[in-house]
Amino acid sequence: MNIRSIVNKDNINLLNCESEPIHIPGCIQEHGFLLGLAADSLLIRYSSENVLAYTGFTHQQLLDKPLQQLCSAEQEDLLREFLTAASFDQSQPFVFTINNVKYNTKPHISNSTVILEFEPFPDGSLDLPNLYKQTQQFVSYLNDAQDLRQLCQSIAQETRAITGYDRVMIYRFDKNYNGEVIAEAKKDDLLPLLGHNYPHTDIPAQARALYLTNMLRMIVDVDYTPVPLYTIADEKEEQHLDLSLSILRSVSPIHIEYLKNMGVKATLTISLLQDNKLWGLISCHHYSQKNIPHYTRLSALLQGYFFMSQIKVRQAADEYNYAQHIENYIAPLLELMSTGDNFIGQHYHNPLLKDCIRASGFVIVQNDTILRNGNVPPDEQLLPLLEWLKEHANGGQFSTDHLIAVYPPAEAMNDTAAGLIYHALDSGGKNCALWLRPEMEKSINWAGNPSKAVVMDSAGARLSPRKSFELWKEVVKYYSEEWAAPELTTAARLASNLQKQAHLADIRREEKRYKELAAKLEAANAELENFNWISAHDLKEPLRKIQLFASRTFYSEVSLEVYKDSLVKIQHAASKIQLLLDSMLSFATMSKSNEEFEKINLNNTLTQVLGKYRKEINAKEAVITTDALPQLSVLPYQAEQLFSNLISNSLKFSKENVPLKLNIRYHRGPQHHIISFTDNGIGFHNRYVDIIFKIFQSLNKENQSNVGIGLAICKKIMDNHNGMITAEGQEGHGAVFSVSFPL
Repeated sequence: MNIRSIVNKDNINLLNCESEPIHIPGCIQEHGFLLGLAADSLLIRYSSENVLAYTGFTHQQLLDKPLQQLCSAEQEDLLREFLTAASFDQSQPFVFTINNVKYNTKPHISNSTVILEFEPFPDGSLDLPNLYKQTQQFVSYLNDAQDLRQLCQSIAQETRAITGYDRVMIYRFDKNYNGEVIAEAKKDDLLPLLGHNYPHTDIPAQARALYLTNMLRMIVDVDYTPVPLYTIADEKEEQHLDLSLSILRSVSPIHIEYLKNMGVKATLTISLLQDNKLWGLISCHHYSQKNIPHYTRLSALLQGYFFMSQIKVRQAADEYNYAQHIENYIAPLLELMSTGDNFIGQHYHNPLLKDCIRASGFVIVQNDTILRNGNVPPDEQLLPLLEWLKEHANGGQFSTDHLIAVYPPAEAMNDTAAGLIYHALDSGGKNCALWLRPEMEKSINWAGNPSKAVVMDSAGARLSPRKSFELWKEVVKYYSEEWAAPELTTAARLASNLQKQAHLADIRREEKRYKELAAKLEAANAELENFNWISAHDLKEPLRKIQLFASRTFYSEVSLEVYKDSLVKIQHAASKIQLLLDSMLSFATMSKSNEEFEKINLNNTLTQVLGKYRKEINAKEAVITTDALPQLSVLPYQAEQLFSNLISNSLKFSKENVPLKLNIRYHRGPQHHIISFTDNGIGFHNRYVDIIFKIFQSLNKENQSNVGIGLAICKKIMDNHNGMITAEGQEGHGAVFSVSFPL
């Protein structure tokens, strides 16, 4: 029979502790003994070396023997009945009696092995806890606690009262599994650890995984000598025994050294779980050897269960209260969004957009326009960040309190964007919303320097846990304040509403564009109708005259005077056709101008036009007064044509034998530069205001040279400048034409 130890003999140090197989140490603590039975036959397949001290049998004498070697047939039958139950009642230990000594035993299955851990009753009794009193006490804590931390403090105090440990701490993990002591109950002579932080390396990943499967872990004496486990196996066989659920499982030597460095002699640890994750621990320390009975352990574990039942409730309550606070902030914003026509354009600077989630800056990008609110990086920093977010934001959303960790250029904008929340407002990321927070430099109180220390021994350098747990402060940089869940929810809610606003703005912009196109189309159709009218009437009339007088001349006997008269009339008709065609060409030229806008001095333009009409001005004995005109960005040729047509119009429709008076005035309105031309000519009735700007519509049909094109061209020019022209007349007293250029 080949009996051999299954102790894991891997060399463990801080370089490889994160991969240490702590669930299969192959040894146990010495305050009890362990047997591993074959699940079908209950033959003893594993035995701890210290079985002799408890039973009088050596492990060699017990291996491959039936359980009845140690107990009666009746006890074995009871164990079989216990094992065949649908589920084990772990609150009720299985009690073995060996050599008239009672042992607490928690049977559990590890693969195909039944593990029995035998612990003598520490105080010689098996007293049931007063569950009614314990539950009543917890309800009292619930009623008194104002928040989660206060409840933690009550749990720590009650757990210490139940167990008698020197120090009881509630230890909470952050998202990276760094821990903070958020509550503490202790002996008065101990230095406080409340508020101290412990790095995630203090509890490696595999240790955290064990805390998920085994809710209670106890070390009775850190100075124990590990007791090896033995089995019958060939040297080539792997006979590891998984002790994940074992209370006696030996502890990693690294952890033992860690506790010794803290001066701790005994511990009890209870897992606090939330949503199948390790939320924290109830960590009990004692500064001398300490073992507690089974039901005392269960009472402490019950405190953990009580507390776990309240974690989500308390956190939800805290988040709800904060969410209600935020709701009061954003209510006015939501009201503006629901009633306003252009919330983004009119209210992007509203401080509530950032203050509601305690951001220092807010940015919204709409159609490549960046709108800023508060403390925001300059363009040279912001634009590359927006491009990075567009590319890396999963699902169009991204948030962080440590931007530099994923975007190194953030170091240069630490005072504005150490943390952010990003939401794309469209599928392409062209429109987006961004909330920003600056760096919040803070100090973390570590329990000793979290860096792993190097100590020298006779074999050379060896890595070991730190030896000092005195307060060690670390200044943390490049972090903003962490975003709370209600803040993230609110940002998403606002982004959704802003997205609707952006879409609404796009729809209205398209609607406006379509209306403008429809107006242009209507105007083009009206112009086309006028052109058709010219083709059908105005051009046909002189052509008909040409045909008439030509027929009279060539096909009839006429005198020389009649012949000459016919030629003169043909010439007039042809001139009329030429005038109409030139007018149509001039109007079409204004519609399809390729001229570029230039900023020019309109005084110079007016001087040139007045010089062109100097002869007509002198003939009319006209008196023209003018204000100083501004410099405007215009189409230069069209601006000259505009002034020319308006001055020509005043000269053409002046009164006979009455000197023309023309006043050219300028003033700046709220939205336009306005230039008016006021004359004392023949004027017109205001009922004709709507038709005088239409092409080939003339109120003076007697004047053959007036085809009604000048004012139509003026209107076309002002349309090209996104301006307008208006007229006001009084028959016999003159007219006022005003042109308005946008600011």
